[in-house]
Amino acid sequence: MIVCVLATGCGNATPDRRVATSTASDLSRIIKTSGAEGETKVNAPYVLPPAPRAGTGPIPAAVASKLDRIVPSLQGSFLDREVLLAIAESGDGRLAWILSDLLRFGGDEDTEALVTTFVNLTGVKRAELSGPDNDSPWRAATDLLIAWDLPAPAGYREFKRDLFVALEPRWKPIFDDAAADIDWRLLSWGGVLIDDRPLGDKDRCIRSCIPALDDPRLTDAAGGAWYPDKRFVFGIALGGEYLALPKHQMEVHEMVNLTIAGRRLAVPYCTLCGSAEAYLTDRVAGVRRPLVMRTSGLLSLSNKVMYDLDSKSAFDTFTGRAVSGPLHRSGVMLPMVTTVVSTWGAWRAAHPTTKIVAEDGGIGRTYDLDPLHGRDDNGPIFPIRRADVRLPVHTQVLGVITPDKGAVAFPVEAAKRELAAGHRVSVRGVEVTADGGGLVAKRGGKPIAAHQAFWFAWAQFHPGTAVWTAQ
Repeated sequence: MIVCVLATGCGNATPDRRVATSTASDLSRIIKTSGAEGETKVNAPYVLPPAPRAGTGPIPAAVASKLDRIVPSLQGSFLDREVLLAIAESGDGRLAWILSDLLRFGGDEDTEALVTTFVNLTGVKRAELSGPDNDSPWRAATDLLIAWDLPAPAGYREFKRDLFVALEPRWKPIFDDAAADIDWRLLSWGGVLIDDRPLGDKDRCIRSCIPALDDPRLTDAAGGAWYPDKRFVFGIALGGEYLALPKHQMEVHEMVNLTIAGRRLAVPYCTLCGSAEAYLTDRVAGVRRPLVMRTSGLLSLSNKVMYDLDSKSAFDTFTGRAVSGPLHRSGVMLPMVTTVVSTWGAWRAAHPTTKIVAEDGGIGRTYDLDPLHGRDDNGPIFPIRRADVRLPVHTQVLGVITPDKGAVAFPVEAAKRELAAGHRVSVRGVEVTADGGGLVAKRGGKPIAAHQAFWFAWAQFHPGTAVWTAQ
């Protein structure tokens, strides 16, 4: 039964003694440990089990015909066990991707049969999919598949489309684009449905989705006295104007569309990646009006997939690049504006003319100051690549893409300590300085777009990134 359990390049090769580089042995798994402050999750060395044999060419007709029965059987409230037997006996490891998707969408009563099929097909030990370090067989299975980099079977996009669209028909335009620059293996369901409300809709989603906040009411700094000084904001400076977006409101909406200094901006916030970006959405070539960005309810490597409401084009939230639909075909890449992670008190003191979103968001809503209640404190909760062990998974880093397409990550707390001690924080032509209680990046003395994120997230989307280290 399909269930609807809704919940909320590498830098240049010049050696630099302050850059930590990675090696192939830097793969790990995230395990639980107990310490003085309670249970945490850390990186630990990990030996990947051997990958199963992957077939080539089309799936045998006898198996393919049975696969066609999966989605109808799920819609009929049962999982066809004969299909699982055909998958297990195929010996084709590519079909494990289908089992991964079924583990995400099948009911609890199907989990044991799916896990058994996955074990029989791949040869992994059952302990790899369950136990104290794997509270989700789906996530454990998918993590393995990603680490093995197994190819997907022929027709996988179409199968995945039918499965996902059975839950949310409004995802169909994304899956229908055969030319999309999307690795369909990595696309997963985030637990919520698509937000397709029109611009300015102030109502909460009728069906479960994460509702974007459009053109929220803003007040001056004095009007923001309701917000505690030590609480976090995402600060934006543009055209001589300043704006603070309270983190707890962003945790509820995860997307804001608004105007600053006469420019339209979309500000997505991926709570799972600890990353807020700001993108200019006006003046897009070939588009007559500013884009309206929304949350799709889909994820890729634990990062939310956003999309444009009008064209239904999906975007890589981490980079601002259109990856499907008309805007992908047009090669749209949204310009990024730096977001500064700071406290309200520090941001206000540095920028007294700043605006801040009104306490009720301008929609009459009451916001819990801690709406997630530590949900993401102990490591990634959705499938990712094996963690890069150079830093703990949830270290906040300031990420920068250099003009030569290199990626550099600056661990935030270490950089702040160096700056407080009067030291320069610079590597590969990028200098980080303090601003408004947070950090900004410059190159040649000029600002360069940057944003913070959890280390695991930055490393996922920029493998081989250089990491600045203190002297």
